[in-house]
Order: sequence, then C-alpha cells, then structure tokens
Amino acid sequence: MNNLLETPIEYLKGVGPARGEQLRKELGIFKYADLLNLFPNRYIDRTRYYRINELTNSGAEVQVVGKVINIKTVGDKRTRLVATFTDGTGEMELVWFQGQKWIRENLKLNVPYVIFGKATAFNGLFNMAHPEMEPLAEHEASLRSAMQPIYPSTEKLTQRGITNKVVNKMMQQLFTETQALFTDSLPASIINELQLIPKNAALFNIHFPKSQELLAKAQFRLKFEELFFIQLQLITKNLVRKHKIKGHPFGNVGEYFTTFYNNHLPFDLTGAQKRVLKEIRNDMGQAAQMNRLLQGDVGSGKTIVALMSMLLALDNGFQACLMAPTEILANQHFIGLSELAAPLGINIKILTGSTKTSERRIIHEALEDGSLHIIIGTHALLEDKVQFKNLGLAIIDEQHRFGVEQRSKLWQKNEIPPHVLVMTATPIPRTLAMSLYGDLDVSVIDELPPGRKPIQTVHRFDSNRLKVWKFLKDEIAKGRQIYIVYPLIQESEKMDYKDLMDGYESISRDFPLPQYSVSIVHGQMKPADKDSEMARFSAGKTNIMVATTVIEVGVNVPNASVMVIESAERFGLSQLHQLRGRVGRGADQSYCILMTGQKLSNDSKLRMETMVRTNDGFEIAEVDLKLRGPGDIMGKQQSGVLNLQIADIVKDKEILLIAREQAIKLLKDDAPMARPEHAALRHAYIEMTKKKNIWNYIS
Repeated sequence: MNNLLETPIEYLKGVGPARGEQLRKELGIFKYADLLNLFPNRYIDRTRYYRINELTNSGAEVQVVGKVINIKTVGDKRTRLVATFTDGTGEMELVWFQGQKWIRENLKLNVPYVIFGKATAFNGLFNMAHPEMEPLAEHEASLRSAMQPIYPSTEKLTQRGITNKVVNKMMQQLFTETQALFTDSLPASIINELQLIPKNAALFNIHFPKSQELLAKAQFRLKFEELFFIQLQLITKNLVRKHKIKGHPFGNVGEYFTTFYNNHLPFDLTGAQKRVLKEIRNDMGQAAQMNRLLQGDVGSGKTIVALMSMLLALDNGFQACLMAPTEILANQHFIGLSELAAPLGINIKILTGSTKTSERRIIHEALEDGSLHIIIGTHALLEDKVQFKNLGLAIIDEQHRFGVEQRSKLWQKNEIPPHVLVMTATPIPRTLAMSLYGDLDVSVIDELPPGRKPIQTVHRFDSNRLKVWKFLKDEIAKGRQIYIVYPLIQESEKMDYKDLMDGYESISRDFPLPQYSVSIVHGQMKPADKDSEMARFSAGKTNIMVATTVIEVGVNVPNASVMVIESAERFGLSQLHQLRGRVGRGADQSYCILMTGQKLSNDSKLRMETMVRTNDGFEIAEVDLKLRGPGDIMGKQQSGVLNLQIADIVKDKEILLIAREQAIKLLKDDAPMARPEHAALRHAYIEMTKKKNIWNYIS
C-alpha cells in the first residue's frame, strides 16, 4: 500500500501536469503521501442549513438550500451578474464580479442547490458574493463531512483555480484510489496505553471528520505520532553519541582545578552551580563525547562554571577554547576569565577579526606546540590556519547564532572530537529545548549568586517623564549610574538615529554640565570612540550612558543601577530581558523603567505586564514563544528546523511531554527497535531518517 503513496501527484485523477506543477511549486506536494499530509488549518461546521428568513447580519458563513429563479447582468462600467435565490421563506441575491460567462452557461434555473458563503444585508435584502454552489443531489452523494476542512493555500493557487473545493475533491480522489489503507507504524503497546484511534481512522477523520469528537481524537493521534518520531530521533542520537562517538576521559581532577576551588574562588558557588559542575565532571569523565547545553539567566554565573570546566581539561593535559558570536562578547569573556585565572599562571589569549597579523602568528604557533592553554575568540577560531595540539573542550556561547556547519568545523580539528559545552543566557522554553536540543543533555543554573537583589521593573508612559527624570537625579545623587537605551531597527536606521540624537540632546539639557556628564554609544561610531566612551562610563566618569542596543551584551558596570528603555514597545521580550540584565550586577537595589507611548497593542501590553511581573527568564521565554512562535525565537540559523506538519510546539506542549516520555520508555526497553512488535516502527523510523526534513538539522 505504501508504494502507492510514492506515486507522483500529477497521476492523481483530476490533477494532471499543469496542476501538479503548481502544487509542487506552491505547497511542496510532489507525491500522494505529501497530499495526504497536507492537513487542514481549520474547519467550517456545515451541519446546519439556514432558511433565508433566519439569516442575521453577523458576518458568519452559512449554507442555504434553494433555487435560482432568474439571472441578469447589472451595471454599465463594472458589470456584475446577479441571481435571485429563493427557498420558500424569502429571497436573496447571489452576486458574481468574475467568471460571469462560465456561471451564466452552467447555472441551471429551478434546480435545488446548496449555496455556502457570507450573507450580508444591504437595503433590507440579503446578498452573497461568489457563493460556493453544489446541486443538492451531488451534495448529498459526495464523500464529505459536516465539518468542512479549509486547507493551507496561496494566492497563486487560488488564481490558477486550485480552490479549497478543488483540493477537497483531490483528497476525496486520493482516499478512493488508496481505499484508505494506511500502515500503522506505532507499536500496539503505545496505541493501547494511550487509547489512540487507528491510523486509518485518524487520517480519514482529519480530512473528513464525522464529528467534533472524532476530529479531536484524530488530531491527538497524528500530533502524538509526529512528536514521538522527533523525540525517538533525538534520543537515539544522544544514545549513539554516548556509545559510538569516542571522547577523552578526563579522569584527573588535578592541580589547576583544586587550587582554584580551594584558594581563588571569588565567592561561594551556589547550589545550582555545584550541581551543574558535577554533571559536567561526570560527563567528561566518560570515554564518550560530552554534548551538554548550559542554560543560565543573565548574571547567574556561567563564566565561573566555564572556567572550572576548562581547568579540568588542562589538568588532563588538554587545551580548551571558547567561541563567542561577537568581538564585544569575546573580549568580555577574555577579560573576565583572565582576571579569574591570573593567580594560576595559565596562558590565555584572544583571537578575533581585529587581531594583528604578527600576533596571529604567535597564537597559531603556541596553539600547535601546546604552550597556549586557553584560546577565546570569534568565528576567527574556525579558520583552517587555526590548529590545536590537543583540543579537549570546546565551549560555545550563545550558540543559536552559529550555524551547524560552522560548529562542525571545530570538531574536525581533532581526531577524537572535543567535549562540547554550549552556553546560552537566552533561556529556551522547556518545550523548545526538548525539540531543538533534545539530543543534548541540559543543565540549568536556576539561582542567582547570593547578595543579588531582584531588579524592580516598572512601566511608565511618556507623560510621566518628569517624575522619572527626578528619580534618576535622586539615584545619581546617591552615586549611582544610569543606562538609557533607544531601539535600533535596521530598516529605519535614519529615524532611529534621529530619535537617539534627539534623546541625547534633551537628556544633555535636562542633566547639564558640570553637575552631570553624559556618554553616548551607537553603531555608527568608530570602534575606538565606542571603547573610549564605554571606558569612561565604566570608570564612573560619566553618570549616564545613552546607547542603542549595542550594550545588550558585553557591558558589566556594577555601579549602574538603573536601566531606562525608551520606546520599550518596539523591543521583543527576550531583548527587554537581556537589556534589564545589564543592571543589578552590584549589591545595590536596581531598577528597570520601561517607557512607552500611550497607545499600545495587546501584545505590547502583555510584554510590559510580563516584564513587570517576573524576573524569571524561563517564564519570559514561555510568553515570548506564545507571542512569536518557534521560528522567530531561534533566529535565522535554526529556523526551518521545526517545519512540523500538524503539531505545534507551543499549543501541544502536553502531547510533546507524553511523546518524549513514551520514546524514552521504548528505547530503554529496546534501543535498536529489534523486537518483532517494533518491526513497523523500525521501518518507518529508517525511512524517516533518509528524508532531509527536520531531523537532519538537529544536533
């Protein structure tokens, strides 16, 4: 039966070469199986037939049974075709602006039709423009359901006459030709435990639902299956990596690690940091490659965990590297790690696009002869010239900004791949982490270092500006410093630049010299000027730093205790959260003030309320995921990863958890899926791994 589903789509009766070409181009439908898996977006309930005298002007779509009693062309310049339609309780008009000739030739008078569309009242008379029409006899005989499916479509398809009705007819033809016999690949144990309806019934009821209840069962079954196979793939990948991909076992906890832990820790580790270090030590002690994702909110102390992991590599005679997406971030890591490691006499260097050629040579040589222990850098680390003597640990920061190929370049620099630690300060909602990074082991630092007070966040409208400015002056009087951030969105750089400069001028007027001093940093400045302004602010020579989002990463000024975000409604939630994380780094109470205009969309209101309500990055990420969807959150490098056909990571979170649990249980029991009762599952799984769809992107 499955072979029939491989048939090219143009061979389906009613499709043909021209329509086949459109379906391929517009919807990626190449064969029968692709059409079968084109799932409806929504359904229209066609269980009810209205009488004309019951119609209301509600804008809802309705269906009416009646006859056309006459038809005429109206208008001079823009003609329209108007038919009078009656059902015995009243009359209404049917109107066509396009396709008039065809309708005139094919419409039969005094024959019962079922019409469907939006009925609107005009001068006391109802009319329906371009109704769907079907002779009553055909309507009663066709394979159709009371819940009418509406399929995904494009403007081009509709223009070429491939309407929803046409797709529906193709689907009927598909079910007639295949006789709806589809193989069930899920094992009986899972089907029974979750009381899933059979695959045949599920596919039939997703396209031709007999009732709301059967539709819900069909959706659950198909969503579960899709998510189950993703999880099966990810967990298998993880198991394979642990068994097949060799790693260097770091059995030695030596001098560097112990000396640092006993004598040079700048503060006591939190319980979460200790737990995460234990997980990392455990992984690196095995003869299999570590592949771990470390999530920690802004300021949770990931840097110290990264350093201690690197010291383990050094203790075992290996080198370590840390790769960051931007120079600012790489520099920040370099400064932070050099300070921490200074007492240990470790050789640490930085390599970025702006490293001078003479320095590069020295770095390359030191890396190859092993005298350079730790290298920190940007994409520059991926160049072929960069060769290690023995790289034992690669740490990647904010990895969603790196593509898969880029990361694999690092692994190829060694015969045995290094252990990998991926760090992110962008909290990833649990559901997304399970689907995107389900093959990584996840560690979370979920408590802030002691002595940090939670940042207080408030939302103020532009009309309250005088009060806000007074508050800033009071804070400056206490010796504190302030960030004022303006949005920067590429498309309208000119306008943003103007906003920033206007803001800077008015702030300089309201906070005049010599009493106050204001710095400014934006993307159009020369790097040297930017650095010197940042340095002045860090040294406490200026009270206020006016900036664009350049400061989202890479600035650490413990004395800065207030963050004012202008036009906060123009920022996404994760960006607002990242910006807020720039304050609250000292022991003083810190504040974040979100300034917006009076008029806010519902989404903007929700973003402001969320920021004021919670400091928890994971909770914020969940709201962000609901608002923006998975594609936006993962950014360009990873989008297209989750082109799910029926499930939705946000809405179907519960189903995802069940699917993951079932996949883990099955693989624990029978990892190679070799038992006779798993034969169909194994076959489907192998077929799926051949396809360059979602599966191969992940990892």
